[in-house]
Amino acid sequence: MTSALLTDLYELTMLQAARQAGTASRRSVFEVFTRSLPEGRRYGVLAGTGRVLDAIADFRFDEADLRYLRRTGVLDEETLAHLADYRFTGDVHGYEEGELFFPNSPVMRLEGTFEDAVMLETVILSILNHDSGVASVGSRMITAARGRPCIEMGGRRVHEDAAIAAARAAYIVGFASTSNLAAGAHYRVPAAGTSAHAFTLLFDSEEEAFRAQIASQGVGTTLLVDTYDVDAAVRLAVEIAGPELGAVRLDSGDLGAQSIRVRALLDSLGATSTRITATGDLDEFRVEELAQAPLDGYGIGTRLVTGGGHPAPGFVYKLVEREGADGQMHPVGKRSQDKATLGAGKRAFRMLVGDRAHAELVLPGEAEIAEFQRELTAELISAEASPEWRRTNLRPLQVPMIRGGEPVQSLRAPQQVEAARARHAASFAELALDVEDGPDGPIAIPTVTDGIEAARVLR
Repeated sequence: MTSALLTDLYELTMLQAARQAGTASRRSVFEVFTRSLPEGRRYGVLAGTGRVLDAIADFRFDEADLRYLRRTGVLDEETLAHLADYRFTGDVHGYEEGELFFPNSPVMRLEGTFEDAVMLETVILSILNHDSGVASVGSRMITAARGRPCIEMGGRRVHEDAAIAAARAAYIVGFASTSNLAAGAHYRVPAAGTSAHAFTLLFDSEEEAFRAQIASQGVGTTLLVDTYDVDAAVRLAVEIAGPELGAVRLDSGDLGAQSIRVRALLDSLGATSTRITATGDLDEFRVEELAQAPLDGYGIGTRLVTGGGHPAPGFVYKLVEREGADGQMHPVGKRSQDKATLGAGKRAFRMLVGDRAHAELVLPGEAEIAEFQRELTAELISAEASPEWRRTNLRPLQVPMIRGGEPVQSLRAPQQVEAARARHAASFAELALDVEDGPDGPIAIPTVTDGIEAARVLR
């Protein structure tokens, strides 16, 4: 299956009507952005960009696609013939995968003709909304874990393809490994896993189950100790494996209280280096509550892969600029209540003082940068602001990804993921958030659109 049918019918009916009206070839600029962040979220994390670029490259209508579309009876033969030859020939600029985003951040910009870009709306949004939803909550979980490794293990809670994408997104924001073998094979995300309760229940005794697992996987394995009696299981595990036992896993009950008791018991048995891993309906808030518990890692599933209560960041794909009958480009935008959009293709920068982010700067067009810098300088000088502001620099957020339909940089899937993981770590560090503040709080930095607003932030 190609990616061409991962779209909505109205995108094709718009294309047909525009072609019949003679406007389909007008130059157009579309942008992807979200108007707001979920309440309490301090930032969002962009994920899925690499998958989007792959989907655009694969956006081809093959014979099977065209036969299906012909059977619907909605499109005429001229439109079907156009679709048969369709290739995206425009340009794409966007935030690098793993980058943070804020309200109105233009995370992706597509430039081309209307017929070039209009059909890509659904596939782009479906990927970015899903992957960024996972990445945004996953980053919060990693922060709450305070350096303790986290394993993604939510594949059984979502569609099988979404499970792979979720594991990829989780790894980008710092998860150490995944239970999903397909994600391991395709994206080289480290895979991890040992046993479930079913393995213990298979045997006539817990001792037989532990001995079988250790015989197969070695003493460095992780034994699940809450099938029956936790204390008895821990004693039995150390008796069989010795003090070199790798780890024990707790999957139920009061994880905080249990971990304290288990840590003391392990230490008393000489297993001082044996780790304790916690699993069982964890989210960033529960992980935060366990910050002082003697735990060495977490396995997180449902709340991660479903976006932690906010499965989609609300990305939209809007036409912001198009060619008019006069041959010139004109900004366009909705004026409807609560859904108004700012016209014109925009450029975005992270405004830094030294290494710390202070604002998201979004400007309409290249020429606005000089005006912004003049306004900022004048405002800060007149306010006799601290000389610190002179260290202000603007880090460009949008990079070229596709030019004339051709990818600017071709990376293998694992390379995409590693690059995104590094980008996220660097971008998150710029916020300099205090982990002790907890997961929720005000938006980390404001989005500003001129030098006067930016000066208020810096004063």
